[in-house]
Amino acid sequence: MIVIYNDYMARFNIAEAKARLSELVDRALAGEEVVIARDSKPLLQLVPYHDRRRKLKPGSARGQIWMAEDFDAPLDDFKEYR
Repeated sequence: MIVIYNDYMARFNIAEAKARLSELVDRALAGEEVVIARDSKPLLQLVPYHDRRRKLKPGSARGQIWMAEDFDAPLDDFKEYR
């Protein structure tokens, strides 16, 4: 069962999605919205994976972070624990 909502989205039932997974992956990678449904109710959307982790560059925060000279000095509230 394929239900086309518009030019950008298609809905497939689970059995059909299983049989046509490779095609659905290609469609999702091409930018089409692919929805997989059970009992005509949308369950999930197939979308391309994007690595959302930021690329870290050593030293990129140099000059933006500072520490007070006494950052590791004992706090007055904790004198009784020493």
